[in-house]
Amino acid sequence: MMTRIKDLSPLLLFCLTLILSMALITGGCAEEPAPDPEKELIDDSITLATTTSTDDSGLLNLLNPIFTEKTGLEVKVISQGTGAAFETGKRGDADVLLVHDRASELELVEEGYFVNRYDVMFNDFILVGPKKDPAGVKGVDKALDGLNMIADSESTFVSRGDDSGTHRMEELLWENAGINPAVEDWYLSIGQGMGETLSMANEKLSYTIADRGTYVAMIDNLELAIVLEGDPALFNQYGVMAVNPDEHPHVRYDYAMMYIEFLMSDEGQELINSYQVNSETLFFPGYGLE
Repeated sequence: MMTRIKDLSPLLLFCLTLILSMALITGGCAEEPAPDPEKELIDDSITLATTTSTDDSGLLNLLNPIFTEKTGLEVKVISQGTGAAFETGKRGDADVLLVHDRASELELVEEGYFVNRYDVMFNDFILVGPKKDPAGVKGVDKALDGLNMIADSESTFVSRGDDSGTHRMEELLWENAGINPAVEDWYLSIGQGMGETLSMANEKLSYTIADRGTYVAMIDNLELAIVLEGDPALFNQYGVMAVNPDEHPHVRYDYAMMYIEFLMSDEGQELINSYQVNSETLFFPGYGLE
């Protein structure tokens, strides 16, 4: 005899309904497509290897959010000395570089590590020291004379010692002055960035060479004064360039060029020119020499 649904007990009817519902749910899930393991995840970012001065001065805090808003690309910053930034780029661990050692940059472009280099901005280096100026540097016009006075007085000098653009400039100046400070007790090479170097020079009331941008950005926390500036030998040019995609096919070359084009555009150059700290312009656009 056929059993009719109305003859089933309430408990049995509930069980049959539950089993039917689970079957429908399972069947529905089985119909959903499985994730495609071959599908690439898009990383909407670009990696910038740059000297510490662009970071410590706060300039990147102005530029990068505007670039991100315009393009949707996040800028991941590796802040290090220029020499270390070169190595990062040569390994293919960055997409674009913003650094300041023009002669080395042009050489590395010639060697094929980087492409599409532009003179993006400039400022200058300054010699800073204790306000009492124990070496008597104030009043001289030439950086070499100032360094000779520091050496003669054996006044403490703090060097970045990190193969940065600033450190390379400092080494060149000492060489041109005919002085090897590395063997002297008054010379401290600390292997740190510009901010840390200024802080130690401040703590020890000593001299150091700094880029103007970082010094001005930190001036409220320093007891150091500018004792020498304006010597053409202290000119400081910055360049921007892309890692060569022929050397490292994985780099985001198209994104790198978007960043370079942004910095070199009228908008980017005006943003650089407009950036001020304590009412002082820290960087000037373009190429600073005739």
